[in-house]
Amino acid sequence: MKKIAVILSGCGVFDGAEIHESVLTLLALEQNNLEYQCFAPDIDQMHVINHLTGEPSEGQSRNVLVEAARIARGNIKDLAEAKESDFDAAVLPGGFGAAKNLCDFAVKGSDCTVNSDLERFIKAMAAAKKPVGFICISPAIIPRLYGEGSKLTIGNDKDTADAIEAMGGVHMVCPVEDIIYDEDHNLLSTPAYMLAGSVSEAASGINKLIAKLASLLK
Repeated sequence: MKKIAVILSGCGVFDGAEIHESVLTLLALEQNNLEYQCFAPDIDQMHVINHLTGEPSEGQSRNVLVEAARIARGNIKDLAEAKESDFDAAVLPGGFGAAKNLCDFAVKGSDCTVNSDLERFIKAMAAAKKPVGFICISPAIIPRLYGEGSKLTIGNDKDTADAIEAMGGVHMVCPVEDIIYDEDHNLLSTPAYMLAGSVSEAASGINKLIAKLASLLK
């Protein structure tokens, strides 16, 4: 059975991995007969957000790996352990954690840097021409990992798209139910909650992305 690395960034849309997107990704992988292993970096979150009020929780700190373990039901490993040779593909669900914990795009925009363990792993996957799927805001990391000319979508948000293009990415406007496939880089992206107004809308693009991923592995 083909094996997929799923890279999470915490737990919760505003400071970690988007929970709906993460669960939809795992469900779609299972439905396409793809085995998966979850990973997250063993680092502190950028900050903690109270998801009831949307405000930062002052004086609180949480660990990205520990929080992501909530979504993975404990079956998760430190991203530092991820090896390209063990996997056929990878997927990165969204949530602001992708832009705050996996990189600092949320703060630095086009001047962002990427977590070193993520950079090492995804660049190894790219060098091996293995497919990688990016969901929601996580495609903002793509130009840093794949270089100039990489094609991607975060939906249609102009400011975010402009920052991505400033890094050398080629942003493609895309509806919630569709995906962008960059054949040259074996790279997939879909807007999900960058555009979705419901769980089922988010699922429409995620399901299409994972189905395409499965077809590429046949």
